Amino acid sequence: MSELPDHKFKTILIGLAFSPNLKNNVYEAMRMVDFFDSQLILVHVGSKTKEKEVAIKELISGFSDDTEKVKIIWREGDPVDVIIKTANENKADLIMLGASPREDFLKFYIGSIARKITRNANCSVLLLIKPSEDLRPCHHVVVNGLKDDKTKQTILAAFEVSQNLGAQQITVVEEISQQEVQVVVQDDKTLLKAIKRKEQITKKEHLRVQDILNEVPKEFKSGIHIKTQPIFGKRGYSIGHYARVKGADLLIMNAPGKTTFWDRIFPHDLEHILAELPTDVLIIR
Repeated sequence: MSELPDHKFKTILIGLAFSPNLKNNVYEAMRMVDFFDSQLILVHVGSKTKEKEVAIKELISGFSDDTEKVKIIWREGDPVDVIIKTANENKADLIMLGASPREDFLKFYIGSIARKITRNANCSVLLLIKPSEDLRPCHHVVVNGLKDDKTKQTILAAFEVSQNLGAQQITVVEEISQQEVQVVVQDDKTLLKAIKRKEQITKKEHLRVQDILNEVPKEFKSGIHIKTQPIFGKRGYSIGHYARVKGADLLIMNAPGKTTFWDRIFPHDLEHILAELPTDVLIIR
């Protein structure tokens, strides 16, 4: 059995904006630091004033007096550049970002600044749709099982994250494109052929994912119900829909590669998730 890569979030960074969600965002970040025994970096992009400094210190008062545990950074400049640069300089393992509700308050999306940070960050990113002052239990985690070089790392990380958050179930979703069936259904014969082809693909995908699951250390599986779920459909959209329907508390996805011209024309799988967040989303790098 191979050793588990170290995915623990030793340094967590969150950008601060003096918005109505300030308190909830800071409380979510402080809880994550407790769960992962991490260092917290709070970054405010903008001018430093006495009023802002007092407000932030009041929020984190009682959390930790250890200056090595909590660091507050004040910088002016472009928010995207500042957050990414500060994360790189401090070797952050995780950036936390908040999503915004649409007009009907039932759907969430991330704004242009958060989207650019998500695409260009060199570390993992956690997108929160409903940051809360109170603890929100995490029961069910959905993680992608795509046939991709990054998937093994993402699944292994999902188990460590789930243990730290106290999740009871992990579902590994294997999204399979309809194009892989390669059978045009015209009559009963071609229908049976398509069904058989789907069964063959499903079995192959299940074995591939099972090989990864076999490499997860037993201590990270302890107390967690593990399920695999093949889905035929559009990659990115299908897993997001599944997470929403099943009421998952967290969706964990592979990070995309660097954005290219063609990605803007033919969006990466993750873009379907970012367009309408189904739940909190953790992107693993």
